[in-house]
Amino acid sequence: MTQPGAFVPSPETQRDFRDCLGCFGTGVCVVTTQTPEGPLAMTANSFAAVSLDPPLVLWSPAVTSARHDPFAKAAFSAVHIMDASQGDLATRFARDGRDFDHADWDPDENGTPQLHGTLARFDCAAHAAHPAGDHTILVLRVLAAQHRAGSPLLFVQGQYGHFVSA
Repeated sequence: MTQPGAFVPSPETQRDFRDCLGCFGTGVCVVTTQTPEGPLAMTANSFAAVSLDPPLVLWSPAVTSARHDPFAKAAFSAVHIMDASQGDLATRFARDGRDFDHADWDPDENGTPQLHGTLARFDCAAHAAHPAGDHTILVLRVLAAQHRAGSPLLFVQGQYGHFVSA
């Protein structure tokens, strides 16, 4: 017997597939890099740990994004885990990856923007890129990391929120 709401993923059911994926709550991160045109950021929820030894993480930008190629070609980038209070910043970078006027940040020794006030940050070097459908899986080697106490910004069913312990 078929479950209510069941479907086969296809171009006709793409919205249903997105809604189904949206049931999985994720953290929110902003990935930054330096380009010849200046600093660039992209908000993502496709972040994951890959390996402790060597220290590897990944994220997956959409191939159709105007920001895809600069990130896919970047030698260095930083992944920032957003604090629960940084929803506005995450939204701004989701809309415009070049608008750093609203952000407090400093460049690191490679010019990579490091955002202030984030819950955690991973300073990374490119490690590998793997085509994966309409996205590219970018595997990054973590060169340095930092974190602080706080509550992470979460994303579920198209909305930002935060964790409340039971």
